[in-house]
Amino acid sequence: MGADSPQPVRILVVDDDPGDVLMIEEALADSDVDKIIDVVSDGEEAMEFLRAEGRHEQARRPDVILLDLNMPRMDGRQVLGAVKQDEDLRTIPIVVLTTSNADTDIVGSYTLQANAYVTKPIDLDDFNDVVRRIDEFFGRVVVLPKRA
Repeated sequence: MGADSPQPVRILVVDDDPGDVLMIEEALADSDVDKIIDVVSDGEEAMEFLRAEGRHEQARRPDVILLDLNMPRMDGRQVLGAVKQDEDLRTIPIVVLTTSNADTDIVGSYTLQANAYVTKPIDLDDFNDVVRRIDEFFGRVVVLPKRA
């Protein structure tokens, strides 16, 4: 790649539901935005990945995080709080992508500085459309912070 070639967008998907992960990956694959997708299945693994520790010591910093709220061990709320309090990680945009449409989850996520809150649609076509819109927005529209 030349100096002017855009780098692929690095997306970290944090979700413990294999079916949802598969649908997210398929929806992302449908777009022509150049991207690299990494997947972790819970909050503890997400923090290992983001800090390049343990089994993820080779992990590369993502440009955007798609974060589910309801996960075992360390849930999405805890991840959101930890990332936004971390000087090295807080500039990574986080899109909460979850089944919950509870006001407490929405307000709580924005209070913890989520960049967006999106409820996962039940309908497969709607789900694909939502994920593609997120991909298009962060892959083409938004100016993301440069990677260190």
